[in-house]
Amino acid sequence: MTTAKIPMVDLSQQTERLMPELEKALADVLRSGRFILGPNVEAFEREAAEFLGVRHAVGVGSGTDALVLGLRALGIGPGNEVIVPSFTFFATAEAVSLIGATPVFAEIDPASFCLDPESARAALTPRTRAIVPVHLFGHPVDMTALRALASERGVVLLEDAAQAFGAVQGGTRIGGLGEAAAFSFFPSKNLGAFGEAGLVATNDARIADSVRSLRAHGSRQRYLNTEIGYNARLDEMQAALLRVKLPYVARWNDERRRVAAEYTAALGGVAGLVPPTVSAGCTHVFHQYTLRISDGRRDAVARALESAGISTQVYYPIPIHQLPVYADRGVSLPVTEKAASEVLSLPIFPELSSANAREIARLVRAAL
Repeated sequence: MTTAKIPMVDLSQQTERLMPELEKALADVLRSGRFILGPNVEAFEREAAEFLGVRHAVGVGSGTDALVLGLRALGIGPGNEVIVPSFTFFATAEAVSLIGATPVFAEIDPASFCLDPESARAALTPRTRAIVPVHLFGHPVDMTALRALASERGVVLLEDAAQAFGAVQGGTRIGGLGEAAAFSFFPSKNLGAFGEAGLVATNDARIADSVRSLRAHGSRQRYLNTEIGYNARLDEMQAALLRVKLPYVARWNDERRRVAAEYTAALGGVAGLVPPTVSAGCTHVFHQYTLRISDGRRDAVARALESAGISTQVYYPIPIHQLPVYADRGVSLPVTEKAASEVLSLPIFPELSSANAREIARLVRAAL
C-alpha cells in the first residue's frame, strides 16, 4: 500500500466542511462593526462554560495570556514559587517567570507524561503558592492527588489545560478541577481558532472578575484603571469562529480516540515500543498520540516515516529545565530527561482514515 504524504495535523478538511458556517460568522461580525469584546465573545464564554461544566469562562488573547492572567488572578507574584512540570511547552514556566514568580520544576509520571504528585510534594517549600499541572497531550493529570496535596499545604491549582479541551477525569471535565484552568485555542488544538485565542475557566466569581479586569488593561470600567493589566482580550472574530466549531468538538475528540485505538491495536506487543496508556477514570482526548521508543531508535523511526511521507514530531526534545534560560539552575530530572529522548508523536486528527492509521503503524513496526 502506498501512503500519500500525511502531516501531523490537517485542518483543511475540517475548514472546508464548515466553510459556509465560518463565512457567515465572519460576515456577521464584519457587518456588526463590533470587533472587541462583543456579543460573540460573551456568547462563546457562556457556551464554553456550559461545555466545560464550570460557572465562569473568560476569553483571552492566547493560551499564554490565560496562564499569566490566571496566575495573577490567583494572587501569585514576586517572591512566590510555583511548581510546574519540565516536560511541557515552554509557556507553562514562562508565564510564571513573566509575573515575577519562580518556576520550580518537578518530575512526570513516566506512563502519562503528566506531573507526578509525589515529585510535586517533594518540591514544596514555604514559598510555594501554586502548582500548575499540565494535562499533557490530552491526558488528565492525577488531580485527586494534587487537590489533596494542595489542600494539605495551602496552595492553589491552576490547570494548564491547553492540550485537553474536553478531557474528563472522574466524571468531571478538565477545567473545573482546580481553582482555575488555562486553555489555548491555537489552530492545531482540539478546538482551534484561526489565530491566537485562549480562555480562563473557573468556578470562582472573584477569579473570573479579576481576569476580566486584567485582560482589559486593569479596568472594569472604561478609563478607570485600578491595576496594571494587559491587552489580552479575545478577538470578536475568533470568538465567532470558535462558536461555529465548539458544537463539533466532542465528536472530533471521539474520532481522535478512534485513531488512537487503531494505532494502539496495531502497535501492541512491539519490543521496545510503548503506546500511550490511559489512566483509570480518565477520558483522553489525544491532542497528540505519543509513543516511547527505547534503545536510541526513536530518531531512526522518525527518519523512516519521514522518508515515506509521514510527518512526526518530538514533543518535547529539550525539557524546560535544560533550556538556556533556566539551565544555570543545575536541575536534574532523570525521568523527564529519559522521556524527552524517547518520545515520538504520530499524526492524529479527526479526519485521519483508519487505512492511513494502520499503514502508519505498519511503517513504525517495519522501522523497528
